Amino acid sequence: MTLSIGLIDYGMGNLHSVQQSFKRLGQPVTLVTKPEDSDCCDALILPGVGSFDPAITNLKEKNLIPTIKDWAKANKPLLGICLGLQLMFESSEEGSLSGLGIFKGQVNALPKDLRERVPHMGWALLNHQNKSPLLNITETTSWTYFVHSFAAQPLKQDIAATVNFGGQQITAMVWKGRIGACQFHPEKSGKAGHKLLSNWVNWLNLDAKKIS
Repeated sequence: MTLSIGLIDYGMGNLHSVQQSFKRLGQPVTLVTKPEDSDCCDALILPGVGSFDPAITNLKEKNLIPTIKDWAKANKPLLGICLGLQLMFESSEEGSLSGLGIFKGQVNALPKDLRERVPHMGWALLNHQNKSPLLNITETTSWTYFVHSFAAQPLKQDIAATVNFGGQQITAMVWKGRIGACQFHPEKSGKAGHKLLSNWVNWLNLDAKKIS
């Protein structure tokens, strides 16, 4: 069985880098620009670069919000990247519009009193929290690349990984059911990012076999 993975294109994603990452895995992705494009997909990716409200506005203008919400409600495989993670939450301090509400919680600005640069930019070591198909607990050198000024505040059980920011642990990855998201950019995270995306594709294949 060949997986069909849809990459949601709403004008605010780092599409080329994501496409190239999956190409290196031998896994093609197709662009989803309108609701019906997702009909033949086995999994969806929600990327994102930019600000919260413009992203929600673009998704709304393309009529993709009901599609993504229905997809998540059906617990179909969905992976968010960077801003894509933040959009999955109920709200964000960065804007006034409602988020997708796939995960409970809101997105808050990173604290500026911790002697850390904001935006948080560069490489950081993932600290494993709860289980997810994206991370193997034996992989202890998962350095990944971040560029963000806001961080999600999920329910504790939804946190898959955190990173240290000024002595505090902030959300790096969430997972619930068959839905997950990364605050960092796996497509820019070298071998660790390649391994993470490979884990996801392998899990999708196993998951598809269970269903069939």
